[in-house]
Amino acid sequence: MAELPDDLPRLRVIRDYLDRQIAEIDTVATYLGLLRAEVWQALARAEGPPSRQRSMRRAKGASGPLPSAGRSRPARAGTYEVQMMRAPDDPGDVVVHVAGCEQITGTPRRMRADETRALLVEPGIKPCTTCRPESELGIDVA
Repeated sequence: MAELPDDLPRLRVIRDYLDRQIAEIDTVATYLGLLRAEVWQALARAEGPPSRQRSMRRAKGASGPLPSAGRSRPARAGTYEVQMMRAPDDPGDVVVHVAGCEQITGTPRRMRADETRALLVEPGIKPCTTCRPESELGIDVA
């Protein structure tokens, strides 16, 4: 471990410097998490939906109804979505949802549980009051 000075003024300067560095790293980590989520969505859009013909095929001898050809699909368990608010009266709010929440509007960014935990502890980030992602993740954001 590093050798630290014994005097209080220098220790306080070091502490304050480290606190600033940690805050900057957290901000960068949050930004990179959001950016990564955008890249995943862009990849999904670029890959496009599966062709209708392929999704409606049934294996030889299979029975039962054909799968739904609708665009919406159920969210995978353990996935979350972050929604940027664009209302003029609330321009800076970010709301986190459990994926598939009916309160989501616009085009949210999908996130993993670990990214969501990190995001929910940031100032200005609000969990959805309907789907309660913080409860599902087992964290207290109060």
